Amino acid sequence: MNYKLIAIDVDGTLLSDDHHLSAENKEAVAEVTSQGGLIVLCTGRSPQNSLPFMEEMGLKGYLIGHNGASTVRVEDREVLHQFSMDGRGLDPYIEYCREHNIHFDVNTAFGMYVDNVENLTKEAHHMYEHFRIIPASLPAWEDFREPIVKFTVFTQAEILSEALREWSTWTQQYNIVRSGEFFADFMHQDASKGNALKNLAARLQIDQKQVLAIGNYYNDISMLTYAGLGIAMDNSPLDVKAAADAITGTNNQFGVRDALVKYCLT
Repeated sequence: MNYKLIAIDVDGTLLSDDHHLSAENKEAVAEVTSQGGLIVLCTGRSPQNSLPFMEEMGLKGYLIGHNGASTVRVEDREVLHQFSMDGRGLDPYIEYCREHNIHFDVNTAFGMYVDNVENLTKEAHHMYEHFRIIPASLPAWEDFREPIVKFTVFTQAEILSEALREWSTWTQQYNIVRSGEFFADFMHQDASKGNALKNLAARLQIDQKQVLAIGNYYNDISMLTYAGLGIAMDNSPLDVKAAADAITGTNNQFGVRDALVKYCLT
């Protein structure tokens, strides 16, 4: 097999639009694994709500979560690497979010905190239920016992676009990426899926040329350009496709299966 390390995004890539993991994708993943390929999920989700997909596919090994801000070992949930960020620098962004009624959460590798868990909107409740996350109320910065790895904002697409335009004029101390139509993530400046994948490949002594990555959105560009072969889903924005080496089918047409069969199993 030409590729020893295969990184796959979750939402919009591995999963269909209704967030279903197809039998076709599962079978292709199992076949690649049986032939010695190491498959890791590389997602904007937290490890907490990504590990169930690893388990459903019978995958061991490693998971890259929070858009590369944390890498964990599946077997024992140990955090192998994380890019920690200074929470105090988030204060102006939190103030902006409060003033504009933009929902936000603060994440450690396995924890999630919101402004006031008792006052979550219906939309936020639905989102957390959908992503199988139970948040807690945000403590004071000095009360955090684990490193903060990601700050996420969630709102209507046009409001998010305006906020990102405004924040782009501020002095930058974070890597800010749009991870979905309604989401943007703030991380340490060096945190990205590409850097996390690079670190994992070095840890496993796998050459860059033997790394394959499949993704569909702007937060996937860094891993698509790092990998020896970067594959964009056909449902990707044009900028993501332009950054990739190849295009596969959409997430609703088993594009992951098609890519694995074409580049790993033939």
